[in-house]
Amino acid sequence: MYDYDQKSIDIHTFIEIAKNIFQYSNESIIVTDAQNRILFVNPAFEIVTGYSAEEVIGKNPRILQSGMHDKQFYKKMWNDIKQHGVWKGEIWNKRKDGELYLEWLTISVVKDQKGNVTNYVAIFSDITEHKRNVEQLTRLALYDTLTNVPNRYLLEKRLESIIRMSKKHNQSFALLFLDLDRFKNINDTLGHRVGDMLLKETAQRLKRMLRKQDTIARFGGDEFVIILPNLKHIREAAYMAEKIVESLKRPFYVNHQEMYISTSIGISVYPFDGTDKETLIRMADRAMYQAKKNGRNQYVLYHDGMQHHNGKQLFQLETALRKALERGEFELYYQPQLDVKTKQIRAVEALIRWNHPEKGFISPGMFIPLAEESGLITPISDWIMMQACEHLKQLQLRFPYIKMSINISPIYFQQIDFIEKLQKTIESVNVNPRSIELELTESAVMPHAEKSVERLTMLKTMGISIAIDDFGTGFSSLSYLHRFPIDILKIDRSFIKQLSRYREESAIVNAIIMMAHSLQIRVVAEGVETKKQYQILEKQSCDFVQGYYVSKPLSISELYEFLDMWNHLYD
Repeated sequence: MYDYDQKSIDIHTFIEIAKNIFQYSNESIIVTDAQNRILFVNPAFEIVTGYSAEEVIGKNPRILQSGMHDKQFYKKMWNDIKQHGVWKGEIWNKRKDGELYLEWLTISVVKDQKGNVTNYVAIFSDITEHKRNVEQLTRLALYDTLTNVPNRYLLEKRLESIIRMSKKHNQSFALLFLDLDRFKNINDTLGHRVGDMLLKETAQRLKRMLRKQDTIARFGGDEFVIILPNLKHIREAAYMAEKIVESLKRPFYVNHQEMYISTSIGISVYPFDGTDKETLIRMADRAMYQAKKNGRNQYVLYHDGMQHHNGKQLFQLETALRKALERGEFELYYQPQLDVKTKQIRAVEALIRWNHPEKGFISPGMFIPLAEESGLITPISDWIMMQACEHLKQLQLRFPYIKMSINISPIYFQQIDFIEKLQKTIESVNVNPRSIELELTESAVMPHAEKSVERLTMLKTMGISIAIDDFGTGFSSLSYLHRFPIDILKIDRSFIKQLSRYREESAIVNAIIMMAHSLQIRVVAEGVETKKQYQILEKQSCDFVQGYYVSKPLSISELYEFLDMWNHLYD
């Protein structure tokens, strides 16, 4: 309690202050007497409930009861109030028009100097929409929005659980990796809309073949993964794979059109082919590629020969990766981010490219995981940070408003000397840290939450902005993210891709934007490729967009030309 001079404020002033709080509070307030008869309600109460003050004064607040809670709920609530003088919690109530709403309610007791109850004060806020948004995002975090089967994140969580149970009870299980054959042809000839409808039908057909204890998940694109737990014999996995191959041979009917597809399946078995999720998925994936090589429309069980062949290729790639840094084969490209309100380029995201002298450009999706496994991610990340800061320094001589967005590997972020090295780089280049944004995935900050909060706070103290990348593919819960000092949320491109086609995608993106804004977090939409997508995002008050609609990733020389042209057009 604050210590103050009682003479400094008289009772009349105090009453005026209380009146203002009561009158202008955004939260609904009810004051009752000791018999729980309503004495006062504030304007916010009238707005939320639909009842006017005249309609409720003198009545018991039970007129708001929804019927959703039993007598035990209210009995416990009043026991808490009598014992502790206060109760807080979620409660369903009913507006005057009969609509149910969820509120966060606090009821406290007011007593006189003798300890007798004189009044009860209830303060509540309508959290119905917030709750719906949280539930929607929770669903988004765990299930694929197109096929309604578990997504990759939930698959990995279930896989971890099944590994633990299988180890405990000395059981085996199979992992089936499915890839639809020549599915790209369907998208290219009949369009993505038809392709998506076919994927939904495929997922439903696969689900109907499985037992309750089995798991099916969409791994990405036209890939599905199935887990068959408590395997008695490998023959069971082979039998299921045969059934799937035969089932998918039967025609599909999409938009009254008969269609045919087939699938290639790779199978790995715990614990023979691996004892962790990454290995089991990788081995099943390799077996699937072997099935495709064998002519498609079939399954292949993983065997050690596949490992040796691929192991040799990976070893060669790792050797080339070690030399790439020494030989200067890496290059940074930059993709602009557009401020939707001002129509100005507000930042550029640094993207690493590896230009191999013989193989040409090698996908970061191939060499970054290898760099992380081999430990090469540290020197590569050091180079990225230094190069990006140097380019930023030069860029700001002509475009002082530009910020630099840099992706940080989870492994690099968790290193003990990460902050120290970053500070030295910034100081050596003499670049303003307020012009730097670091992009981290949820998987980088969530597993070590307490340590991450400390590091992110240190970065914020330095003036660096923090962005969460690929939102929607990991934990995807703002109820977790609000614990971290986040400035920017980047919505994954997979949601933006379907934005102009499906209402549910638009609703999800809108929910993310609204909830982020409620936490004072700005939003970047990645993968914006069409005018229609841009217009939807603009209407939904998305802060920034990034993608081919604005610009493809550019070399540093191309970036200068692009910024000059953009400024000329929009000045």
